[in-house]
Amino acid sequence: MKFIFNTLRLCWRIWFYLWMLIVILLLFPLLLLTTAREKWYPRFYQLARIWATAMIYGMGFYPKLKFDSLFEKGKSYVLTANHTSMMDIMMMLYLSKNPFVFVGKKELAKLPIFGFFYKRTCILVDRSDPESRRAVFEASNKRIKTGLSICIFPEGGIPDDENIMLDEFKDGAFRLAIEHQIPIIPITFQSNKKRFPYTVFRGSPGVLKAKINSPISTEGILLQQKRELKNKIRNIILSDLQT
Repeated sequence: MKFIFNTLRLCWRIWFYLWMLIVILLLFPLLLLTTAREKWYPRFYQLARIWATAMIYGMGFYPKLKFDSLFEKGKSYVLTANHTSMMDIMMMLYLSKNPFVFVGKKELAKLPIFGFFYKRTCILVDRSDPESRRAVFEASNKRIKTGLSICIFPEGGIPDDENIMLDEFKDGAFRLAIEHQIPIIPITFQSNKKRFPYTVFRGSPGVLKAKINSPISTEGILLQQKRELKNKIRNIILSDLQT
């Protein structure tokens, strides 16, 4: 019986990458056009949301979102969330109608087809290179000034130990929010890890729950206070995961 379930899960995982490729190829002409100029990014973002929605439902998932407060149209935020699954990317796109730019690891740019658009539209970071981290901050500043939001997973990557509920947070997201005096929205993915973990022979279709907490203002907060802000955001997400 275990062999049968593992075989089905393996086929399901293969379908994930195959379905990703199919949807991207179907949208390819429009994706290519909307990434030709930076000012067309909002149009690309709309297509990315279509892709994310297709990925979620095509994998047999059903999103269940709880909003403590809705995003204000045209307002910039720093979006932060726990990161435990590939579905985090799709769910983040699904839940936000406001265009944002991902800050993500450069390794994903190596994926066929997906990586091509990923490196053209996201801010890539090499976390082992201090110069890369500085370049990320400058690129994020530029995008915020155009009215976009920024999405950063503050754990800095997927914890190697799956028993870790929530890893320690890095400073980047909080420094960025303080520098620009823009709100931070803590987002908790409560079931992505259970439904689609990185372990191949685990997971199953079902409900993907996410809680979108009220924005946390950074107005008047100084850079010297970023640790307190970081801990406040982490405690909100951790509390959601523990309930």
